[in-house]
Amino acid sequence: MISIPDDFINYKSTPEFTKATIPKMFLHLHNTKAGVYGKIGVTKGQLKFYGFTSRRGEVEQEVIIEAGDSGISPPEYWHKVAFLTDDTEFHVDFYAQKDSDIVKQNLSERND
Repeated sequence: MISIPDDFINYKSTPEFTKATIPKMFLHLHNTKAGVYGKIGVTKGQLKFYGFTSRRGEVEQEVIIEAGDSGISPPEYWHKVAFLTDDTEFHVDFYAQKDSDIVKQNLSERND
């Protein structure tokens, strides 16, 4: 099981996504930025997380995330999600090392 390092903090979160509001990029192959973990939290329904060996690689893992559970995508990991129920809702919390530039940049934007 992948875990987020202790010195990483949540610097940004998405709104709750549904089938009607999800940005299309989440349904297609994409990756997390260098140094960033994505924590996918399902609040309703079920979501399937697909992890790939590389951008054009094979599916390496398929994980079903149930309501109340979460899954983690490590930095620079190619992945996509699929709705398993029509009522699925989820959000993504992004984590990076607390002293990293991405954290400093995002937290300063919140305070502007």
